[in-house]
Amino acid sequence: MTILIEQPILVTEFEEKIVHSEETNELVLDGGFSLPKLDSQNEFIAPDINSFGNSFRNYDAESERQKGVEEFYRLQHINQTYDFVKRMREEYGKLDKVEMGIWECCELLNEVVDDSDPDLDEPQIEHLLQSAEAIRRDYPDEDWLHLTALIHDLGKILLLPRFGELPQWAVVGDTFPLGCAFDESNVHHKYFKENPDYKNTSYNTKNGIYNEGCGLDKVVMSWGHDDYMYLVAKENGTTLPLAALFIIRYHSFYPLHKEGAYTHLMNEEDVENLKWLKIFNKYDLYSKSKVRVDLDKVKPYYLSLIEKVND
Repeated sequence: MTILIEQPILVTEFEEKIVHSEETNELVLDGGFSLPKLDSQNEFIAPDINSFGNSFRNYDAESERQKGVEEFYRLQHINQTYDFVKRMREEYGKLDKVEMGIWECCELLNEVVDDSDPDLDEPQIEHLLQSAEAIRRDYPDEDWLHLTALIHDLGKILLLPRFGELPQWAVVGDTFPLGCAFDESNVHHKYFKENPDYKNTSYNTKNGIYNEGCGLDKVVMSWGHDDYMYLVAKENGTTLPLAALFIIRYHSFYPLHKEGAYTHLMNEEDVENLKWLKIFNKYDLYSKSKVRVDLDKVKPYYLSLIEKVND
């Protein structure tokens, strides 16, 4: 079946502001879309600190975890080149590794820990369920968004032997465009100076090989779980809406949806889909915790969503 959704109405500002509407008493993010009215005792509230006692996405905090995260980004920024991504897309676009169901794939993430994440060192299936359940509570009628949250990180199976056992720098971490200049909003930007593309005159200008407003679908992004899962969903004829595919493909593109960089490459469709991505990101980032989701309790619901989109 095909899932239809209505676009949230909001202005495309890149500073996330939370204000109260005097007329509706609803929370309004970015001055546009309204969150559902929620019981104050049940509303998802973004915590101030992560499970390590630091602020979220704090790449400067001193800790052993942070040292590993910085080393990850050093390797990623050096090795993710335009030519490397083109080779990966050609290889993995064949979709000839393994055939399996969505829930079986989710369970494989019990074996995966994301070395690029400064906020969580739990198996990735925990993160999928935490973000999906937080969205489900606040947006109970948007079941396509619940399923998107469940599957958005499934591409991290690329770390496993059955899928090529790619190095962490080729699977996880923030994503960024190749073929144009590396924006300074990218975390640990200094390591791009060792990337072969850094001094390539075809790539090191603001637009690089692209035209302004060309659309993100024309832009080559760094290779990883986002782009791989997008390819899997698209080539298998998913009935999820375009906004879901946009979320899957660009949810790690923090320079865009968090910092407002690279907007000159977006087209009108990207602007519309970014509204849903900014909603999703709140739950993707701030739902990470050491509190485990009761798998046996929630599994039947997500199996029903999987069956629904497969009908």
